[in-house]
Amino acid sequence: MPLTMNTAPPREGSQVLGFQAAELTYADGTVALSGVDLSVRAGEFVSVVGPSGCGKSTLLRIASGLESTTGGYTQVGANRVGYVFQDATLLPWRTVRDNVALLPELDHVGKAERYRRAASAIELVGLTGFEKHLPRRLSGGMRMRVSLARSLTIDPELFLFDEPFGALDEITRERLGTEITELFAARRFAGLFVTHSVTEAVFLSSRVAVMSGRPGRIVDEVDIPFDFPRRPEIRFTPEFAALASRISLALRGGHA
Repeated sequence: MPLTMNTAPPREGSQVLGFQAAELTYADGTVALSGVDLSVRAGEFVSVVGPSGCGKSTLLRIASGLESTTGGYTQVGANRVGYVFQDATLLPWRTVRDNVALLPELDHVGKAERYRRAASAIELVGLTGFEKHLPRRLSGGMRMRVSLARSLTIDPELFLFDEPFGALDEITRERLGTEITELFAARRFAGLFVTHSVTEAVFLSSRVAVMSGRPGRIVDEVDIPFDFPRRPEIRFTPEFAALASRISLALRGGHA
């Protein structure tokens, strides 16, 4: 079914991304998604958790226009969509600054302006001083920061995250998660974050959607009441544990 796009910038609280009874069946007959209903509003950070192969990443590809549904309806109310992949996907021959400036360059933005945007984004993700480094000289967490900074140069209204921290060690993952909440608090974009980690989803999100096994559908949605930005210590509170337990139970029920 067609993907519709709005041209006006989203207002706070307006729907930026919506799936209504969305379905996707591949040519070989595999049903990836069935009857998915999910919305993301401006100023809302939504995480999706679910078992492997349930279609979490497929939702992101549909939202970005990389795939199309075969049934239902999808609407994107954003002109600028940022996408952070599981891998940092950096160009190895480009410096940090030139990797970050790539998207404005592809949009034919002038050199001075794209480097201004790159410098601002690099500072925002804490990589000032590494502008001339090549990707091979960076740690995994630093490479992911470069990927995040690259998307920030387009000032996205909708930010899509496809398990960006999955390959990182726990300490780096938690640190980057905290930085994401600070960035969200400052920018208030609409965010859709895919993860296998229930605790990561609770920490990052204003709402968590739980998907079933394939064919994927939404089996539960849980509001997360904590204010942004979030302190790492919130992970050790009874309230956090209760939310994580509810989501884990829904995940197990949906998988069964």
